[in-house]
Amino acid sequence: MPKASELKKGHIVEINGKRYVAGNIDVKSPTARGAATLYKVTFNELQTRQKFEQTFKGDDMLTPVDYANRNVQFLYQDGELWTFMDNEDYNQYSLSTEELGETAQWLTDGMEGLVGMMVDGNLVGIQLPVSVTKTVVETAPRLKGATATKSAKPAELEGGITVLVPEYIENGEVIKVNTQTKEFMSRA
Repeated sequence: MPKASELKKGHIVEINGKRYVAGNIDVKSPTARGAATLYKVTFNELQTRQKFEQTFKGDDMLTPVDYANRNVQFLYQDGELWTFMDNEDYNQYSLSTEELGETAQWLTDGMEGLVGMMVDGNLVGIQLPVSVTKTVVETAPRLKGATATKSAKPAELEGGITVLVPEYIENGEVIKVNTQTKEFMSRA
């Protein structure tokens, strides 16, 4: 059993008979002597996707849930369902837009490099790669004499994502974006 201090984003644990995926973890270290470090964790319940917050002390024990990470490919979206294929056994699984949350805006047809979290043979979540390539749909026109300085402008990417890009980036360019921080990395 892992301690609360060992919990990381994406881990799946069981609390009161329900399974939760760990999301944001906020660590608070009290200044009083003898006070324990507190871990405020925001969870998402696997089936209903409802948010749940709980605070733990560093030595509190949690019950892990057996899950497997499998390489999957995003195939297509059909209404509210997003279909993925396991790269090893070619089984197909679907998740709803609600289950995917913000992850859905990063997906493009045929996208590879995704990791699917499987619990009891069911796909329960998707982990994105650290960076993806996206096409700039709309941004302000290029300024004459713009260089690769720190000045930035907003750009809308395919999927409805808005990121700040350097002044020299134009509509239609393909760029590399960090999926965790939503920051421009480079041209693709």
